Amino acid sequence: MKRRIGILTSGGDCPGLNATIRGVAKACYERFDNDVEIIGIQDGYQGLIDNQCKLMNPSDFSGILTTGGTIFGTKRTPFKLMKVVGDDNVDKVKSMKKTYKDQKLDCLLTLGGNGTHKTANLLSEEGLNVIGLPKTIDNDIWGTSVTFGFHTAVDIATDVIDRLHTTANSHGRILVVEIMGNKAGWLTLYAGMAGGADMIVIPEIPYDIEKLSAACEKRASAGKGFSILAVAEGAFDTEEAKMKKKERAKYRAEAGITTASNRIAKQIEANTGLETRVCVPGHMLRGGSPSAYDRILATQFGVHAAELIAQNKYGYAVAKIGDRISENKLEDVAGKTKFVPEDDQMVKTARDIGISFGD
Repeated sequence: MKRRIGILTSGGDCPGLNATIRGVAKACYERFDNDVEIIGIQDGYQGLIDNQCKLMNPSDFSGILTTGGTIFGTKRTPFKLMKVVGDDNVDKVKSMKKTYKDQKLDCLLTLGGNGTHKTANLLSEEGLNVIGLPKTIDNDIWGTSVTFGFHTAVDIATDVIDRLHTTANSHGRILVVEIMGNKAGWLTLYAGMAGGADMIVIPEIPYDIEKLSAACEKRASAGKGFSILAVAEGAFDTEEAKMKKKERAKYRAEAGITTASNRIAKQIEANTGLETRVCVPGHMLRGGSPSAYDRILATQFGVHAAELIAQNKYGYAVAKIGDRISENKLEDVAGKTKFVPEDDQMVKTARDIGISFGD
């Protein structure tokens, strides 16, 4: 029996997507030989909606282990809109099921983050054979100790912080570096630790600007002419922590606040008189070749997905649990975010070496 396997990448791109695609393909060709066809779906779920599919050849997966981005392209198709029929009168769920049937797929592999997993679970509940693979630089997918793309982003963010040390020291400045992470602070926490940041500000631990300012002044008084703050883009202060999401958005709009990092920089400079600058590496954290760690992890995830296909085991998301590559039920992880616990060992380690979280 020839298997037809559809693969799509959805949401934000990150290093390791192509490595995972390659891992799936090579393992499937090795396991099923000529009894497998792989269908590449363009631009995520939008391609599944529009039936933008292509039969791939084994040669299409050669030479992509080290390549960043995704050969299939990606697009954000918000989960909250999946069941909403818009102005185009397209029933997205119905269209995706039709494409699955028209392409004669035996299963669908979805590479993505939290939103991707939610839609994958929706399609699973609709009767499609689906397997999810956990991708995100934020490392915030429930049930897996790590996602592919995370360690590469940590390496890139760490390099940014390393470079900021020399310019901050040369000019005697406070430098605030904004790291991606709107809901979870894993990337900022790990990069801040690895880069030797003096302060780390993450969404899970609301900050007090007076305490951050005091930490900067303490370093200056000790003869240390500069400070580095690693700030997650989704960070908020103790007052904002009391607000609901919409209230917080309204408050920021009325106050003319652009980003947490810019506000923190202005407030620290006003409080301390110390010259302060902001650096935003932004989408550089998503780009480039995956690290050795992510190449290996991505390959392991891809191989495990092929094993699940061989077992006809669908409705699962691949995961790394402890030291083992395993899987979770999609319904158990979809829609759940893995936040940094305030008592996380990495947080404790940071505190034990004098890093301030501003709380």
